[in-house]
Amino acid sequence: MHTLGVISDIHGLFRDETVKLLDGVDHIVHAGDIGDPKIIERLEATAPVSAIRGNIDGEARAAIYPDTLRLTLFGHEIFLIHDRNDLRSGLIEKSVSIVISGHSHRASIETLDGVVYLNPGSAGPRRFKLPATLATVHICKEKLVPTIHPII
Repeated sequence: MHTLGVISDIHGLFRDETVKLLDGVDHIVHAGDIGDPKIIERLEATAPVSAIRGNIDGEARAAIYPDTLRLTLFGHEIFLIHDRNDLRSGLIEKSVSIVISGHSHRASIETLDGVVYLNPGSAGPRRFKLPATLATVHICKEKLVPTIHPII
């Protein structure tokens, strides 16, 4: 079994509790709105990181991060996009197991047509009276088990 750490919308605020919740994951994906490139360095101290930029990251600060990313980890194809509303018809192929997004700051997990759609919520400053959260995905062969974790 492998564990994927999923985080988004840090907006430059790195909480120590984040490291505790991600301790032991095999890989971390960041779905944008990093806010400060040093955030990625801090996450890389825990596990390898794949990241995309979000709407607050701007061209200059996050030019090294793409708008979207398709990668294969632990036998599953993963698609990252910051705002799920930007998904165009036909963009998600049948080979994709999980779509990870952020932007809304609302944590959610749903499955549509066999694809898991995961938004880990926001791990940064609390907004809209929503809790700070992140997610993990336990991967065991074909099975994906996503879980939302509050950051206390």
